[in-house]
Amino acid sequence: MEELDEIKSKRGSLKDKSMTKAITEIYLTRLLSVKGTLQQFVDDFFRSVLCSGAVVPPAIKYFFDFLDEQALKHDNVDEETVHIWKTNSLPLRFWVNILKNPHFIFDVHVSEMVDSSLSVVAQTFMDACTKSEHKLSRDSPSNKLLYAKEISTYKKMVDDYYKGIRQMVSVSDQDMNTHLAEVSRTHTDKLNTEVALHQLYQYASKYYDLIIAALEDDPVARANT
Repeated sequence: MEELDEIKSKRGSLKDKSMTKAITEIYLTRLLSVKGTLQQFVDDFFRSVLCSGAVVPPAIKYFFDFLDEQALKHDNVDEETVHIWKTNSLPLRFWVNILKNPHFIFDVHVSEMVDSSLSVVAQTFMDACTKSEHKLSRDSPSNKLLYAKEISTYKKMVDDYYKGIRQMVSVSDQDMNTHLAEVSRTHTDKLNTEVALHQLYQYASKYYDLIIAALEDDPVARANT
């Protein structure tokens, strides 16, 4: 009886594995089908976001130049670290957030299925922004295997985007101030300045000593006091 039960158990285990494999193959087939339908839209998104040939907001050029200057100021900062700084400040903080939460901008309802699809695209975008190489295997997550063919192209687009911005004409402090003043004027009636000032006050109060110490050590800040 024990031997018979063991044989039945093995047969059941093999049957479960076969069913799991079949379900996985069906799942991947459907994933590839959906990917093929959406591929053009995903490519268009990458091209529109990672195009330094288009008009880049002055704030991005100004801030990226600031990061490059900080890297030169500190001799031990390598190119990969600068790449991570820029990635964390714009693609990951801004674009990925919008990708995963389109309702932040658009008046739309995001269904569970759409949310899952957007998460895959967002993960692909994050992978494209990293400098490290991802070693894939049959056991890798399906979302990473799905865009394994395109990821090298997307990575190059990110690198070219950062290089293109670096080669642009620098934005002076005066130009930056003019731009900020124009943005402020345009959105005067849309922003609650009292709330913004209150949040700044809370931040300044919390880190008062650190802020004062940093300003006292900064030659530019001392020159303007």
